Amino acid sequence: MIEKILPSRVAVAEAFSDLSDAVLLPGEEELTRGFVAKRRGEFATTRHCARRALGSLGIAPVPILKGERGAPIWPENTVGSLTHCTGYRAAAVAHRTDVLSIGIDAEEHAPLPGDVHNSIALATEQRRERELRREHPEIHWDRLLFSAKEAVYKAWFPLTHRWLGFEEADIELRLDGSFTAELLASDPVPATGTGSEAVPAAFQGRWLSEKGLVLTAIVVGNAPGAPRGTGA
Repeated sequence: MIEKILPSRVAVAEAFSDLSDAVLLPGEEELTRGFVAKRRGEFATTRHCARRALGSLGIAPVPILKGERGAPIWPENTVGSLTHCTGYRAAAVAHRTDVLSIGIDAEEHAPLPGDVHNSIALATEQRRERELRREHPEIHWDRLLFSAKEAVYKAWFPLTHRWLGFEEADIELRLDGSFTAELLASDPVPATGTGSEAVPAAFQGRWLSEKGLVLTAIVVGNAPGAPRGTGA
């Protein structure tokens, strides 16, 4: 399903429930110590999806461990992103020669709980949401905004190794299934080796609402002439 909002140069794998054949490799076992059975199954299935996606690129199965701030550590010369929520797990990966960074996120298609919306949404974003809600009230735009901000962070962090707060991305969601995230962080310095133009002023992404889920995706391109930050 998530392949609908990702370009063909990105390999994907997904699951709608935990898989009985999903196993943990050395190193991953240690990461799950203390997990309840449900969380362990979720973790194992998401890693299983990552290995399936990497296999599509011709890369042998490897442990997917955690690095700085819990970000997944990908095999050399690859980039990727993981996501999971109730009823869905997915991985998206690509060769670094084609893509600089990927951010994907999945959420249940339901309203955000409590006062979460006010804590993550800028005034400009809330105004746009009200306009979108008038045209399409069946979409939970608050949850979609939250998902897009998660995807932005996942695409941002590998490029900068810096935290990005919810208030540091101004997201404009569009009815055509696209969105733009204007990055408001001051002095976004690229991480070593990503290139002087690795961090654009804005990310372009895609979104999808289907099967009780909202999905968002951002791909920061690395091919000659490729747009900087595209979801398609």
